[in-house]
Amino acid sequence: MPTPRKSTSQTTPQYRARMRAKGLREVKLWVYDTSSPAFVREFQRQVREASTAALDADVDAFTDAALADMDDWTA
Repeated sequence: MPTPRKSTSQTTPQYRARMRAKGLREVKLWVYDTSSPAFVREFQRQVREASTAALDADVDAFTDAALADMDDWTA
């Protein structure tokens, strides 16, 4: 006979306690719903805008300078 499963309300606190014991901290993040039509429209708008801006020499120079400045960064 199969063992009855514990409910989420029983297992979640135990899981969180185990993870904390390992020195980890829970972080909750909200992210964009990439399947949303509004997200897709805004993404496409920004891509169009970025593609025309990439032709601008000033933007290219700024981007190149920013990327070159990252060489000394450490994690």
